[in-house]
Amino acid sequence: MTITQLKYVLAVAEHKNFTKAAEKTFVTQPTLSMQIQKIEEELDVLIFDRSKKPIELTDIGTKIVIQAKNIVNEANRISDIVDQEKGFIGGEFKLGIIPTIMPTLLPMFLRNFINKYPKVKLKIEELNTETIIEKLEDGHLDAAIAATPLKNPNIKERPLYYEPFIAYVTQNHRLYKNKTLEVSDLDLTDMLLLEDGHCFRDGVINLCKAIGNQGEDHFSLESGSFETLVKLANEDLGMTLLPYLHTIDYKGQDLDFLKNFKEPSPAREVSLIYHKSELKMQIIDALRTTIASVVKGAITFQNVEIISPINKK
Repeated sequence: MTITQLKYVLAVAEHKNFTKAAEKTFVTQPTLSMQIQKIEEELDVLIFDRSKKPIELTDIGTKIVIQAKNIVNEANRISDIVDQEKGFIGGEFKLGIIPTIMPTLLPMFLRNFINKYPKVKLKIEELNTETIIEKLEDGHLDAAIAATPLKNPNIKERPLYYEPFIAYVTQNHRLYKNKTLEVSDLDLTDMLLLEDGHCFRDGVINLCKAIGNQGEDHFSLESGSFETLVKLANEDLGMTLLPYLHTIDYKGQDLDFLKNFKEPSPAREVSLIYHKSELKMQIIDALRTTIASVVKGAITFQNVEIISPINKK
C-alpha cells in the first residue's frame, strides 16, 4: 500500500462518499474506488460498508483509519523537518480563527504577513473553538488563533495579546450615566449575548457568575454577530459587551455608548495555539511576531484580569 492510497481512505472516511472524496483528492471517482479496492484486497478485509448510505467504516476499517492518520501525518512531517532544518518559511499552512477574532484581527496582520512571507500559502478557516481543537488533534489544522486558556494537554498556547471587554450602553440604559463601570454593575438579565457556541459568550457568562449575577438559565435575545447585538442595544433591548478591537473604529454616537471598566479591566487572552507535535514552528514564529507587532500599538490597556473562555456549567 502507498501513502497516496491511505490518503484516499482518509478522504472517504471523512466525507462518507466516494464522489466527494474523489473531488477533494483531485482524482476521478473510478480511480479512487480502484485504489481503495486494491488496499482491501491486499489486506483481505473490507474497510468500508458500501451498503450503508452514507458509507460507514467497518469495525476493522475504523482501526485502519486511526493508523492511516498517524502514518500520513508522520509522512507529511518529513518535509516539515527538512524545512525547519533549512530555516525555510514557506509551503501550505492551515490556520483556524474563531469568529469573534477573525473580522478584526485578520485585516490587521494579513497583508503584512503575506508581503513579508510570500512563499507561505495560508489557508484560513473561520471555526469555533471546539472544531479548532478537533482539527488540530486530527492534523487538519497547523495552528489557530483563539481565546485561551483552554487547558488541553495536547494543545500548546502562546499568548498574542490581552483584549479588554468594553461595555456598549445606550442612553436609556440604567448604566449610561456611569463614566466607567464596575464588574459588579453587570447583570445577565439585561445582557445581550452571542448565541451558544461562542467562547466570548461563555466568558461574559463566567464574568457575571463570578459576581453572582447569573440571571436566567436561558436568554431570548442571542445573536451570531456583534453588529446585531449593537443594533438590539440601540433599540433599548439591553446592553452588551464587546472585545476592544471591535470598537476601535467606532465614531459619533456609538463612541459615546462605549464604557470602559475600572482596572483591572476584564479581558480575554488571545493566543496562537497548535498541537504539541507541530513541526512548522518557523511559520508559527513568523505569525506570532507579525501579529504581536501590529496589535502592540492598538491595545494600550495594562492592568487586566483574564476571564476564562470556558463556560463551566
